[in-house]
Amino acid sequence: MTTATLIRTDHELQKDVLAELRWEQGIEASEIGVAVKDGVVTLTGKVDTYLKKWRAEEAAHRVNGVTAVANDIEVRTIGERTDTDIAAAAVHALKWDASLPADKIQVTVDKGWVTLKGELEWQYQKQEAERVIRRLWGVKGVSNLITLKPLASPSDLKKKIEDALVRSAQVDAKGITVEVQGSKAILKGKVRSWAERQEAERTAWLAPGIIAVDNQITLF
Repeated sequence: MTTATLIRTDHELQKDVLAELRWEQGIEASEIGVAVKDGVVTLTGKVDTYLKKWRAEEAAHRVNGVTAVANDIEVRTIGERTDTDIAAAAVHALKWDASLPADKIQVTVDKGWVTLKGELEWQYQKQEAERVIRRLWGVKGVSNLITLKPLASPSDLKKKIEDALVRSAQVDAKGITVEVQGSKAILKGKVRSWAERQEAERTAWLAPGIIAVDNQITLF
């Protein structure tokens, strides 16, 4: 017995994205406009922090049936904060995070946009560094250019990722194949939702030594 794929209209997706935005803490859904065409969501509006812009994008991606998100939300902070002040706050915040080797991360700020560079050992550290910066007042965007050190052979990495996918309760590992070229993981196959696709990618990034993930997984 086969199950037919549920095709959702753009109007249904728009309603669900708006509902997800209302559900997301820290976001005023009334500040954000939502348009949908062929499954692609475009977010517009003005918010006072980059964190709100990022959370809105994440909320839209969680909706089943959404194929992509164009985030055109504008960040307009209340008052002005100089790049020097933002840079000092960023360095301070990174030092206060015990999970980060702050001395290995370089911070550059240009008109409120923060660029992070450096070399770390773990993907979670790269993500954590960006998360710390997203929360700072005055930040209008983040470019995370931190690179990762390769720590294992391709065959070891492939097995670690495959085993982790099998263990995950949120991913159907049978529908996913894993290739590793050097320190780059390539994911292929089909899954039922964007959230499952994202979870598979997150799982691959957790493998120590993976420095890039090419997520070619598509939706049913």
